[in-house]
Amino acid sequence: MKIPTTPTDRAKYAAAKAALDLVQPGMRLGIGTGSTAAWFVELLGARVANGLGVVCVPTSSTTAAQASKLSIPQITLDEAGWLNLTVDGADEFDADLNLIKGGGGALLQEMIVATASDRMVVISDDSKEVAQLGAFALPVEVVRFGWETSQTLVARLIAAMGYKNVKIARRMKNGAAFVTDEGHYILDLHLGAITDARGLSTALNRIPGVVETGLFIDIAHAVLVGYADGRIREIGANGEGPERHVEVPQ
Repeated sequence: MKIPTTPTDRAKYAAAKAALDLVQPGMRLGIGTGSTAAWFVELLGARVANGLGVVCVPTSSTTAAQASKLSIPQITLDEAGWLNLTVDGADEFDADLNLIKGGGGALLQEMIVATASDRMVVISDDSKEVAQLGAFALPVEVVRFGWETSQTLVARLIAAMGYKNVKIARRMKNGAAFVTDEGHYILDLHLGAITDARGLSTALNRIPGVVETGLFIDIAHAVLVGYADGRIREIGANGEGPERHVEVPQ
């Protein structure tokens, strides 16, 4: 079992451990992608090894590989039909539980899995909490055919919406274009601040070639914010619940 060694990792571990309390035997789970979600998968694997019976739908090949190493039972989303709960991280979240996701490049599968769930619970350290989305670059997944044309259309749209001096960069990895599990490219939009997340998401998704954006609007049901000392804040649609604690290795 991995042990968190930095304050940030301990905060992520705390959030992941709090989310594990939501898991019940027999559940069909969506399991997310990214550094915080990886802690949840790690902890879930330990519970499965101790007899917890669940089946999981991973949101990326990376998460699927981690789950396989931990002997967590996996099924496809089509086999599951519908999920009881999805637990995933976020790159940013605001007070309305709107998210930017996709820093790990799995935004399309994360979106599909989250929307096929009774509940999506986000786990995070407090650094991801923002008053306004947009400091984190917004990922936009595009098909490879005509991607430069799609990028031009995206640039024209955001200029028409009043965004100025925006940098748009095709995501790279190890000196080559990053390719998603579904074979697409990702354009990262450095907007600085997003004034109308819902409107921007709707407009971007109308552009031919755009598959999905990293704006998750009205999808998350709650955010569990972890701290290095084990404190947990739960933020829901009706505001914050009582603070609680979980045990975190020091």
